[in-house]
Amino acid sequence: MATDNATDGGFGEVSRVRGIVFEYLSLGASVAGLVALGVLLVYVAIDAFDLADASPEWLLTYFLTLVVPFLAFCLYSAGDRAVTRRALGVLGGGLVAVAALFTAVEAFVVEIPRLSWQLTYLFVVAAPVTAYLAYVGSRGRVGAVGFGLVGRLVGGAAIGLAVGTLFLVFDELVWFLAYTLGVFPAAVLYAYGRWRSAGRAMTAAAPVGLVGIVAAVFLRGVIATYPSDLLIYIWTLAVPIAVVGAVVVDGRGSRIAAAAAGGVPLAVATAGGFLAGGFGVPGPTALIVLIAVGVPTAVYVHRAIDEGDGLIGLGLPFLLVVGALVGALVVEAWGVPAPDPWLDVGFVTGSPSRTAADAGLYPAIVGSVIIIALVAVLSFVLGVGTSIFLEEYTAESGLIGSLTRLLQVNIANLAAIPSVVYGLLGLGLFANLLGLGFGTAVTASLTLSLLILPITIISAQEAIRSVPEDLRRGSDAMGATRWQTTKNVVLPEALPGILTGTILALGRAIGETAPLIMIGAATTVFSAPDSLFSKFSAMPMQIYAWAGFPQAEFRYGVVAAGVITLLVILVGMNGTAILLRNRAERGN
Repeated sequence: MATDNATDGGFGEVSRVRGIVFEYLSLGASVAGLVALGVLLVYVAIDAFDLADASPEWLLTYFLTLVVPFLAFCLYSAGDRAVTRRALGVLGGGLVAVAALFTAVEAFVVEIPRLSWQLTYLFVVAAPVTAYLAYVGSRGRVGAVGFGLVGRLVGGAAIGLAVGTLFLVFDELVWFLAYTLGVFPAAVLYAYGRWRSAGRAMTAAAPVGLVGIVAAVFLRGVIATYPSDLLIYIWTLAVPIAVVGAVVVDGRGSRIAAAAAGGVPLAVATAGGFLAGGFGVPGPTALIVLIAVGVPTAVYVHRAIDEGDGLIGLGLPFLLVVGALVGALVVEAWGVPAPDPWLDVGFVTGSPSRTAADAGLYPAIVGSVIIIALVAVLSFVLGVGTSIFLEEYTAESGLIGSLTRLLQVNIANLAAIPSVVYGLLGLGLFANLLGLGFGTAVTASLTLSLLILPITIISAQEAIRSVPEDLRRGSDAMGATRWQTTKNVVLPEALPGILTGTILALGRAIGETAPLIMIGAATTVFSAPDSLFSKFSAMPMQIYAWAGFPQAEFRYGVVAAGVITLLVILVGMNGTAILLRNRAERGN
């Protein structure tokens, strides 16, 4: 029989052994790579937050006041005794094992630089257990409510800061006109559509808002003045607060909430202006942050209260804030030596300096946010449009089919071209030929868009190809046109895959340095750009410049703080795109 000679053709026992060896070699290579990356990130975090100088008492204080209550919340949300036993076993056993192993290595092998057994336990045991329990706790109703609220607070603040940063390239009049002509009508249309279940109004909200924003840019040259800052704050804040009051309260209560909202904007604007001045945040940016945080949070809290399940989770933000404050008070009362981190508010809001203690990354952050926003729009529109045309509208045979296949081969080849070549292309085409300027945000955005465009096109094509053909044929059988099939059937199904490819492409773009060097981007600028055509710097460029400074404080502490800031922005950008992708998947 055939099974009697299974080993003769190279299968059977011998191939199983080879398969097992290959499996474990692959596993070992993956583990080694992850460990190396983890060690690198640990040392970067230690340098950025000055954890090497953190005393054991300081670490223990914040572990007891901040980490332990958070773990208790996650365990309460999970409601599983087995998870609790495993977590306590790993935390307790890991403490003993890490302390003994670390002491033995330093005593008999070699001294580990800038690490203590407490920090090793924090990164090797406490951090993974905390991440695991956060995942398990978020699957419970209490945890889902708590993490949802924290996500809206943090995400709203991040989106508000990003949008406010984009408005820095314009003056306050453009910002005011964009809100009045674009954002406000779009919000009203969307709210009316949700209230009356009018799909057309909800669909029209985005185009109306976009047209209004474009009109605001062109009207800037016609209108010479605008209302005072106080009137702008009141006008801007009154609308979202009144809308929230009308949405979250039904019946007669909605009118009371809307009427009461009229007196709230002044107080909120005053508090926001005070906080903005204290942290060095521009007034319009602070206002946008207030709106981006307040409106989603109010709606989410109303929804959670309306459902009436897991309301204890709403206390998670207070638990974290109180834990941090108690830890700070205990440290201050006991006089515990605290680290002096390089990554603090002054670093994020300050400008570059020749003195390491005064160095800041704010101009580079603004430049990177502006560039990546323009790159995201350009690459997404051009990439998705090209992929739709190639997959849905071109012929598969004949002369057009041959040209399409040739174009596909060239797109695949363009994805493998080094980034410095795209930098030369941007220098010759956009900076010299079109005269868009050397080192400007427009030149950099167009260059980086070309860099990631092949990746975006290829990933979008794969996502469109994965849509079952039966869905297209079913839409055709119902009399839909090709565009209706593409818009209503193909794109909604392919959107999660398209967003995944866009996430990977943008992740490459935000960390590129070679194209920026080729187009003449400045390594250091001391003020944020006030125009799309002004000189700018980006975070990778500024980090590269700091790495060449002779002072050790720059090469370790300041560079590490810049790397952590870049990673945080990258993770935030990817997280937002992943949430949009997951929402699109649930919608299907």
